[in-house]
Amino acid sequence: MDWIKFLGTAGARFVVSKQLRSSGGIWMSLAGQQILIDPGPGTLVHCLKSRPKLDPGKLDAIILTHKHLDHTGDINVMIEAMTEGRLRKRGVIFATADAFEKDPVIFSYLKDYPEKIEILKEKEEYRLGDLTIKTPVKHIHHGVECYGLNLEGGKKSVSLIADTRYFEGIESFYPGEILILYVVLLQSFPDRVIDHLNLGDVETIVRANRPGLTLLTHFGMTMLRSKPWKLAEGLSKKHKLKVQAARDGMSVEL
Repeated sequence: MDWIKFLGTAGARFVVSKQLRSSGGIWMSLAGQQILIDPGPGTLVHCLKSRPKLDPGKLDAIILTHKHLDHTGDINVMIEAMTEGRLRKRGVIFATADAFEKDPVIFSYLKDYPEKIEILKEKEEYRLGDLTIKTPVKHIHHGVECYGLNLEGGKKSVSLIADTRYFEGIESFYPGEILILYVVLLQSFPDRVIDHLNLGDVETIVRANRPGLTLLTHFGMTMLRSKPWKLAEGLSKKHKLKVQAARDGMSVEL
């Protein structure tokens, strides 16, 4: 059975640093592959506290959409755990080139622990067993190299739009039947530009793509204060679509 589990739904520095929501990222079981996406601070703890427990030693891959701390805080300990401290050379790390360059987020000594390291690039396609992972477009509006994902396996297609400011046509790159959106902001700020999606952007994207299921996560303070579950319910009713706000620990069967 394919499923998605949200180990954390925190986005932006204040929600993460105060742990108003957990910041453990997303674990997916898709096409027979176990994948961890964006293991922020606390991922290992939330894996082991999960019911049923999630064993990092069963992971097939870890994906970093970009190198910011809220997406990479537990990357090194998760590599250790996935490989059982290098007792088993296993798993694939998918990460941007700058994750290994100036201010690297992955320790040098860990590079030999996994079976393989794949450097994410724009418009590339990667294979992981029967799963295809695509990076259709670079998110240039986020300060560091960043990619969203299209994951396809069996009859399932999952798109994940990682951190970025909205740019025209972004929705065309992410056609998955299940769409995961990192939505930090309730609305844009008139006096400053913030490189994250807001709820209006979400509405634009889901109205254009009409996915079978939209899952909102990676919430900042303005989203939390506005009760994201109510916002998702409003979008569902308005557009006659299934939109759901993720909760820490929430599992979704596909």
